[in-house]
Amino acid sequence: MVADLSPGSGAGPESAASPPDPVLRCRDLRKSFGEREAVRGVSFEIGAGETYGLLGPNGAGKTTTISMACGILYRDGGEVVVAGQPLDVGTTAAKAAIGLVPQDLAIYPDLNARENLGFFGALYGMRGRELKARIDEVLEVVDLTDRAKDRTEHYSGGMKRRLNIAIGLLHRPRLLVLDEPTVGVDPQSRNAILTSVETLSARGMGILYTTHYMEEAERLCDRVGIIDEGQIIAEGTRAQLVALVGSDDKVSLTAAGNLQVAAEALGRLDGVNGVTVHDGGLDLLVQGARERLPELLAAATKDGLAIRSVEVIEPDLESVFLHLTGKALRD
Repeated sequence: MVADLSPGSGAGPESAASPPDPVLRCRDLRKSFGEREAVRGVSFEIGAGETYGLLGPNGAGKTTTISMACGILYRDGGEVVVAGQPLDVGTTAAKAAIGLVPQDLAIYPDLNARENLGFFGALYGMRGRELKARIDEVLEVVDLTDRAKDRTEHYSGGMKRRLNIAIGLLHRPRLLVLDEPTVGVDPQSRNAILTSVETLSARGMGILYTTHYMEEAERLCDRVGIIDEGQIIAEGTRAQLVALVGSDDKVSLTAAGNLQVAAEALGRLDGVNGVTVHDGGLDLLVQGARERLPELLAAATKDGLAIRSVEVIEPDLESVFLHLTGKALRD
């Protein structure tokens, strides 16, 4: 069985002459709590079929931004448009296009998965065969079909989070908002969640994703917005963001011998853009280091350098984040 994961109404054919409207558009969002400005002019867009990662350390403004984008929290300024409809705390039409999966679990432990889904489906106004069929579909998406009749109090943490996602998918939202969906889950459930997100995105759903795990952002997100102290300080694809800190790989050689002579020889090689000598070895900046590694090692050992260890460090979102914020993501 292939589940119908397509977003709900309003996803008809688009004109070839103009690009489709974003599923979510946030413009100049602002929010203060007393004297503290939690969010200061945040703007971003998410298209259909796009996974957008919002990354920031604790206290950066992620949760406040998400709460305003979903119409849970009043904003002091700015605009939110979801699936072409303006959104405010009191509106309902735009909210119906959002599936919110909060970090805190929202399930009833004394009910099984089907009963939980049936309850939330009824809140969405779903009934009868439509609801039963949709429950079957979302259970398959999150890989819980074989545990659907078990009471959720007996579920692992990862299974509960997968059920939380299934609840958010019931009404076929245009936008799925996932706030730290893999915190504290086992590796099997984490992989199931990430695979589900990839499938949903491939079938046209817009996804807003926050995470503390940089490898998840690397795997899932088409674009990433880095937020710090209430502002988006950088935004783009992985390649665009990595370019901010330079695209060269770092190669660290622990070695003994005439380091200065080896450094001069290595510095003359194509693709080597910098060599630093330090106590006990060399650090090189290299384009495509893994492909050039045999040539680098051959040149380094030609003059008698004894290499004890080699480490290749490729630029990634973690290095970008640290470069821009001066903090680790979990700070």
